[in-house]
Amino acid sequence: MKTVPQTLSLFPEMENAGKRFPQPQYLGAKFIHRDWIKEFIPDGVDVALDAFSGSQSIAYMFKQLGLKTITNDFLHFNGMIGKALIENKADVLTESDMSVLMESNSNPDEYNLIDRLFTGLFFTAEDSAFIDSLRSNIPRLASEYKRALAFTIANRALTRKVTMGHFAHTQALAYAADPARVKRNRSLVRPVRDLFVELADEYNAAVFDNGCECESHSEDIMNLLPRLDNVDMVYFDPPYCSSHADYQSFYHLLETFTVYWKDKEFVNGTKRYSPKRHSGFDTKGEAMASFGRLFEMSDSIPYWLISYNDRSYPDIDTFVGLVSRFRKVRVEKKQYGNSRGGKGSVAGSHEVLLVCNPY
Repeated sequence: MKTVPQTLSLFPEMENAGKRFPQPQYLGAKFIHRDWIKEFIPDGVDVALDAFSGSQSIAYMFKQLGLKTITNDFLHFNGMIGKALIENKADVLTESDMSVLMESNSNPDEYNLIDRLFTGLFFTAEDSAFIDSLRSNIPRLASEYKRALAFTIANRALTRKVTMGHFAHTQALAYAADPARVKRNRSLVRPVRDLFVELADEYNAAVFDNGCECESHSEDIMNLLPRLDNVDMVYFDPPYCSSHADYQSFYHLLETFTVYWKDKEFVNGTKRYSPKRHSGFDTKGEAMASFGRLFEMSDSIPYWLISYNDRSYPDIDTFVGLVSRFRKVRVEKKQYGNSRGGKGSVAGSHEVLLVCNPY
């Protein structure tokens, strides 16, 4: 296991350009749009907020640019990525940490949730036992950043095991028994333990200090915004209706692993937790009111970048009309050449960025 030396530079945006964000397997992730989005960051921005951070790839780009980066996502497993790669300056998983994580289950009476819920659904008994064991040992790590890094790597390893990288289907083990699928994706039959160990160096290498006090939060953005000040720019990529907005159904297992509930009901064929947390953005009956409230609460932030997709609800003209009540809006579009999955990103549709400046 490699440790990563940390150095500071007079030009952190140049020093950190060589850092690599571990490629996500996340529906709707803006990883492939980073360079395009970067073109529209205005001059003079020192503090940037990623309000619906998801995979954290855009927040990581802000950090690479030397900005004080504040990142937020109300799902805890996404918040762990922010804690591990945005707020964290230097902590990595050492050989000693890995040895702790690989030990047997420290409390099998307490840590057996994955085995009870998901053996025979997403994982074999052997993989489930390791996942529970790993979860039992994460609290033993010495810092919150090491723990967040372990959660982040574990959750990425879990998505590697499942075709399409999400947990809203019940075919994981059937796909793993299909030689044609395994030929395309060997991870389907590799032990979770091996995937975790393999990914650790990549995530360790992604940790760096950009010289700023970056922050990671995991809460409802409406509760966070009133506590923030002196933010120069906000990036919004909220869930949108009609375009794969239900991330809790897609990634329920990662949230269950991270929070490790004992008081939830687990429903449907995929054993999704219930009730889901309320976002206010993923139903047509609430979306417009929630966007209006969001923009009102963000009025003290001068510059906004808003990702959108032209197959979403509300339609683009209605949405631009709403944003125009608060900011001057310029619409930039990038066409998808092929289907990428998530947020309506099929061939012929567009990734849309609203570039919003003060009147």
